[in-house]
Amino acid sequence: MSGKVWSYISDKLEREGALHFSLIDPDPFKVTAEVCAEMATLAEEAGSDAIMIGGSTAFGIIDETVKAITAAVEIPTILFPGNITGVSKYADAMFFMSLFNSTNPYWIIGAQALAAANVKLNEIESISMAYLLVSPGKSAAWVGDAKVFPRDKPKLPLAYAMAAELFGFKLVYLEAGSGAEGGGVPPEMISTVSQYIDIPVIAGGGFNDALSVVAAVEAGASIVVQGTYLEKHVREDKGEGLKKIVGALKKSGSKRV
Repeated sequence: MSGKVWSYISDKLEREGALHFSLIDPDPFKVTAEVCAEMATLAEEAGSDAIMIGGSTAFGIIDETVKAITAAVEIPTILFPGNITGVSKYADAMFFMSLFNSTNPYWIIGAQALAAANVKLNEIESISMAYLLVSPGKSAAWVGDAKVFPRDKPKLPLAYAMAAELFGFKLVYLEAGSGAEGGGVPPEMISTVSQYIDIPVIAGGGFNDALSVVAAVEAGASIVVQGTYLEKHVREDKGEGLKKIVGALKKSGSKRV
């Protein structure tokens, strides 16, 4: 149903103040579809609000993994495509993303134009999102030819975020890159962006503990994404560590309602 997942996100943000999304990379060179489904199940049990599926270096057709994850969980599955190969009709929705600070038009509008017919014809719910890469950017920046925002210059991504809002985008995603060190996107940057735009801010990349996740929420992030943490820990401890992180996020988010 068109708009179902976006309504879910909007309503939950209004009730809870902040959300946690788990990111799973369907790269077949790294994990099987069954392992991805297991990780998604553990993330749901830990309290995560949605499962994002994708990655900057995902290879080939991902339908098998998307079907396995969608069948395994009740929470929404949302595509986070790194290219046109990241589109699957078996997800509940997709982030229709534009990498605003890429130096290559392909990542700003080219890939999106190539994917648009597939998305429309398969009636995939699309949620428009401006994707902004912050230093170090990691693999996403390398693949996306991004001119990453310096971590100490929060007004630069703010300008892009305001432009995204004026274009009509529903979300702004500040991303430091998968596995980024240093606690993810700097809180000052999240705060600067979130206080001057009226659409939700997502923060991801390098959020590896409750302290950094809570700091992001307190700075103004509406959604915090964890991916590398899941890959390293969620199967090992059966989601217990993630449950504590999500619990801390929810407690912090409730103060904003």
